[in-house]
Amino acid sequence: MLNFTKIDRNNPSKRGVMDRIKDFREVYEVFDKNKASEQADRCIGCGDPYCHNKCPLHNIIPAWLKQTAENDLELAFNIANETSPFPEILGRICPHDVLCEGDCSLNDTHGAITIGAVETYISESGFDNGLVPKFSKNKIGKKVAIVGSGPAGISAATFLLRAGIDVDMYERANRAGGLLTYGIPGFKLDKYRIERRINWLKDAGMKLFLNCEIGKDKSFEELEKDNDAVFIGIGATKGKYPGILGEKNSNVYLAMEFLTGIQQRNFEEIVTTFIDVKNKNVVVIGGGDTAMDCVRTSVREGAHSVKCLYRRDELNMPGSKKEVQNSKEEGVEFVFNVSPLSIEIDRVNLIQTAMSEPDESGRSSVVNVVGSEYSEVADVIILALGFEQELPIFLKNANLELDKWNGIKVNERSQTSNPKIYSGGDSVRGADLAVRAAADGKLAAESIIKVFLNQ
Repeated sequence: MLNFTKIDRNNPSKRGVMDRIKDFREVYEVFDKNKASEQADRCIGCGDPYCHNKCPLHNIIPAWLKQTAENDLELAFNIANETSPFPEILGRICPHDVLCEGDCSLNDTHGAITIGAVETYISESGFDNGLVPKFSKNKIGKKVAIVGSGPAGISAATFLLRAGIDVDMYERANRAGGLLTYGIPGFKLDKYRIERRINWLKDAGMKLFLNCEIGKDKSFEELEKDNDAVFIGIGATKGKYPGILGEKNSNVYLAMEFLTGIQQRNFEEIVTTFIDVKNKNVVVIGGGDTAMDCVRTSVREGAHSVKCLYRRDELNMPGSKKEVQNSKEEGVEFVFNVSPLSIEIDRVNLIQTAMSEPDESGRSSVVNVVGSEYSEVADVIILALGFEQELPIFLKNANLELDKWNGIKVNERSQTSNPKIYSGGDSVRGADLAVRAAADGKLAAESIIKVFLNQ
């Protein structure tokens, strides 16, 4: 219980900078058995665990930390996989510093437990030892169609298959995984890990239909007619523009088209849009994890220089702190407190910003500093300013109630205005974390299961 006083927090080892910027292989190494046990043993076993409460999936974190510390890998594996649809993925990509680790009781004094690293170790070591996710072999005679194969869709499929419900999943791309596959670079998440999870779902009976766009290759009406329920998890991938002069110039690109093109190239697929940044001065505008993905990808693509421009200070960046640190290590230059005014073919015109005095709610806003205009040289400008929901044809024609942002409205049970249709993830809440999408998919599956069992 007091081992945190003897053992310091220790993060997983990283590949050396000069080695890792040459490829898209994962940066972080997985803990070995001794290191995982030692770090897990730092947990003080809080009576009211803040880490559990802060986790969108409400993972039973102290329990699998305890079992890891006691070297009971199988029990730790079962506990971790009970509440999460893909712990080995979320252990890598979750912003733990603002979720579970951020609320760890030791965070402000001795350093939070390295929850994400231990979570990754549990699953990967379990897989190496022959452990696999469990699914029911007893079918209940119900079938659900899932539109979209991203975090929400994979999560919904996982929990439905566990309950013996048949699943048909529809994905318009060449591969399943959505954002996990095409939006998150391989240096954060090896694509094999997503494929592995999808294969387990297929082994459990899920039918996967790739290159199948609902509303084009198959009608939504047919989908609703042939299934007992439908889950929509199409995500939010429409990039935002800042609303300035020159934002549609030929040297300006959206983050997702940049990242997707690189990943398609890495997969040796047909590339829809490839943005060549080699030997060019790249400027990325934005401060979240997608911006960090863009700057770190640009480094690996051989850019001459890479700058990240953000309108607030570093303390207020929405992205994970470790991603900012990794970017700095890899040679990215950060320029804080600047906002774009206009874009030209070889530069972006900026104005310096400052934070206002806090209002009644305690929140400060960004204000421009008069007379502080200047320019940054830029051959390529990548906009990483967040995402909006798309409004595909099938959704327009489905007569579902939408909010003013074209998000699908759902009740507390994830049901839409059509009680047979459920939704979750970015298609409901807008662009958000993968773990929240996973939690939405889980909630929808649990709601569907209850309806089926009560029929």
